[in-house]
Amino acid sequence: MRRILALFATTGAFTLPAAIPEIPAGGPDDPARPAIVSPVRPDGVSPPDRVTWTAADDRSTAADRESVSITVYNQNFGLVREVRAIDLSRGRIALEYGDVASGIQPETVHVLPLGGSRLRLLEQNYQFDLLNPQKLLEKYVGRTVNVYRTNPETGVEEAVEAEVLSVNGGPILRIGDEITFNYPGRFGFPELPDNLIPEPTLLWRLDSLGGRERVEVSYLTNSLNWKSDYVMVLDEDDDEGALTGWVTLTNQSGTAYENARLQLVAGDVRRVTGNMAPQARRDRMMEVAMAAEADGFTEDAFFEYHLYTLGRPTDLMNNEQKQVTLLESSGFGVEKKLVFPGAQYYYRGQYGQVTSNQKVGVFLDFENSESNGLGMPLPKGTVRVYKRDSTGAQQFIGEDLIDHTPRDETLRIKMGEAFDVVGDRHQMDYTVISGCVSESTWRVDLRNHKDEDVEVMLVEPVGGDWEILSSTHPWEKVDAWTFTLTPRVESRGETTVEYRVRVRWC
Repeated sequence: MRRILALFATTGAFTLPAAIPEIPAGGPDDPARPAIVSPVRPDGVSPPDRVTWTAADDRSTAADRESVSITVYNQNFGLVREVRAIDLSRGRIALEYGDVASGIQPETVHVLPLGGSRLRLLEQNYQFDLLNPQKLLEKYVGRTVNVYRTNPETGVEEAVEAEVLSVNGGPILRIGDEITFNYPGRFGFPELPDNLIPEPTLLWRLDSLGGRERVEVSYLTNSLNWKSDYVMVLDEDDDEGALTGWVTLTNQSGTAYENARLQLVAGDVRRVTGNMAPQARRDRMMEVAMAAEADGFTEDAFFEYHLYTLGRPTDLMNNEQKQVTLLESSGFGVEKKLVFPGAQYYYRGQYGQVTSNQKVGVFLDFENSESNGLGMPLPKGTVRVYKRDSTGAQQFIGEDLIDHTPRDETLRIKMGEAFDVVGDRHQMDYTVISGCVSESTWRVDLRNHKDEDVEVMLVEPVGGDWEILSSTHPWEKVDAWTFTLTPRVESRGETTVEYRVRVRWC
């Protein structure tokens, strides 16, 4: 069994049943009395009231797992919960709990003995000084190693004895009477230092009655993440869509989770970062995503977040990226909008022509509601939109990010800028009424080079205390800072919108 030379240090807090009895303490020959090994000081005297060991008595690996479940948050961390059945020695023992994530936060470890166990956890040490070439060289600073290189004349590999002086920026060696670096060759080490381990390990000190014990262990780990991606396909008339949602899981936590129960949490979970250790047709989507496939994801409200549970076990291997279908829907209503935006500063100064041949933004709006064939809380992610061309080939037409979106909310995704619809904006008049009150007249010329009529929404963020004095087209107050006008522009035609506004900003 691999030797462990480091003493234990308490690094985690654990919640255990308060009524766990103490291990009975009998006489020195009492078999129920724990075996205690006391370290010997240099003066030969064993210090009282201290318990340690020089080797782990038992070891547990992933082979002992009875079950494992992982909850992955879309903030690059996850919660691991596993149940293991472990064969333990009797007494006060050292247990190596292996196959844990390298990104584990040791202070979050929670251990719960199951089935009325009398197991007591006393201390924990997280071993993360992992074996690698750099660490191995660091452990041999001040010691002698062999450097092997091939003699070019004989073709025989020969060993040169060298003292390792430093490894900062590369090995610095003393060979004979010279100090050198960038010395070619491979290193040979006489032994493996005891305080280097091949994988992250929790080292526990336990009071145990021996035999087979079942324990539930949970902890948080970094480097588990997931994100949502959506594929949306528009129909020929741009008024209906089909949506497929994908979950992409990434496991770089340092260990594998086989046959695991998988859950995802969507939402903005607050974390303290200062002291952390090194998410009919109208009913189609709900039917497909939540009922048709019992082994797909189901969704539940959870606290102020949303929890998605995969209905079947899955394997998530280390350094693996996995994709799982989150939802599917088709035939929901979509509204395409062309938007010509303004700017607040326009109304507080004197200008001539403000913009010329300004592009018109293209947006898609749709309601995330059951009545519209959707209605499932959508985790934040990227929506990529496609449409078939006249030959039937599917073409990419744009993408946008969406935030976490509850059901019954409206989503707006921007596709890009219209090619055939442009506009100019002119300030036709500007009058100062007082120090912070002005009136201005504006003209917007919209040109449509398409073979079909379009509507263009002018979005005007005025700001301040404003009043529309006159307008050639109907306008709508959106909020205290914004009004809109939506003129129709005929195919291959032009429409002019003119309005006068008074603004007070102090």
